[in-house]
Amino acid sequence: MIPLRPLGVGEILEASVATLRRHWRTVLAVTVPVAVVTQIALVIVQRYLSVAQPVLHPDATPSEQLEAASAYLRASFAELAPSMLVSVAASVFVSALLTVVVSRAILGRPVTFSDAWQEASPRLPKLLLLSLALPLAAGLFSFVAMLPGLLLGGGGGAALAFIGGLAAFVVVIWLLIRFSLASPALMLERQGLLQSLKRSAKLVDGSWWRVFGITVLAQLLIGIFTMILTIPFTAIAFALDGIGAGTGTAAGWTYLIVMAVGGVLSSALTYPIAAGVTVLLYVDQRIRREALDLELARAAGLPGYSSTES
Repeated sequence: MIPLRPLGVGEILEASVATLRRHWRTVLAVTVPVAVVTQIALVIVQRYLSVAQPVLHPDATPSEQLEAASAYLRASFAELAPSMLVSVAASVFVSALLTVVVSRAILGRPVTFSDAWQEASPRLPKLLLLSLALPLAAGLFSFVAMLPGLLLGGGGGAALAFIGGLAAFVVVIWLLIRFSLASPALMLERQGLLQSLKRSAKLVDGSWWRVFGITVLAQLLIGIFTMILTIPFTAIAFALDGIGAGTGTAAGWTYLIVMAVGGVLSSALTYPIAAGVTVLLYVDQRIRREALDLELARAAGLPGYSSTES
């Protein structure tokens, strides 16, 4: 599915789409049920846990404004937490199975859903821990960086918190890219949690900007593609149930269901592209650093690459 040499940006993106096109039955068997379950959970959360923005009296004191903002943030977290947990679980399940699908596709081998599940399922608990550990560590680091400014308060404290948050943001982005290949390392090399992080750091070392650029470009293209797919559903949802426009009341069932259908379609098609880019970046870095292309050629049984040849 890929040329056995270092890959260009276009080849990585093209191969990600080719995986969906060539193995669409297996890919959609993974992504569609997960997308449906995820969207059902999101609809329930948005219908019953949605939080309206507080309406304050014009003469509200600063303490009243602060209390209202604090209450709104707490309620918003209660709304977002279930959605985030469902999204993380869905992402872990999909990325695990699609990592297997893409790795088989690279060798030109067929793979069924049962094959992918049999190979990926033993690694799911560790992948879940990895997927939770990275964002939680990033959030904790950002909070610690902003804490001195928050404790100081006032204008000076606000400025200090902003500077701390900005510095934390830069460091977090650097670390997330540095560890962005830990997931395929964990799945394909059967590494432990810490070993996968170290493996990713080793592969990304010296190529941080390249990995960052390809990752951002892929996410940007996926975002544009998602927006194009969901625009018709958004228009239909507003036309059928305008209460979903944000009037301070819960969105109607019609609005939520139409938007969920669009979400299922976009998620089912973008999940494999995002997973494919990550796996192919991992493969590309190994080709560049470890001559993985020779191992892939032998594994694929290409003539001239026999393991007995020097």
